[in-house]
Amino acid sequence: MYIYIAMSAYLVVLFLTLRDIRIYRRTGLASYRKGAFKGLIASTVVLAGTLLTPALPEPGLLIVFIGLFINRKGIREKVFRDAGTMDRLLGKTDI
Repeated sequence: MYIYIAMSAYLVVLFLTLRDIRIYRRTGLASYRKGAFKGLIASTVVLAGTLLTPALPEPGLLIVFIGLFINRKGIREKVFRDAGTMDRLLGKTDI
């Protein structure tokens, strides 16, 4: 059961990182570049925790939690004006 939690966290971090990369490539805004860089570091930490979870569940999930804490996003510029939920999810921008 713990491995599913860790794998879900890893997939979420990867998805958000890829979304930040896509928004950065479309807009060139520095805050999304920083978010993508933090996402790459966080995904590495979460992957390490995910690989550790089957052998040692509690320390593995702790490392996953630390990776999620690293992935925390800062203040961003507004790139969505009147985009719908699906457009925001996929990283489409109005700029």
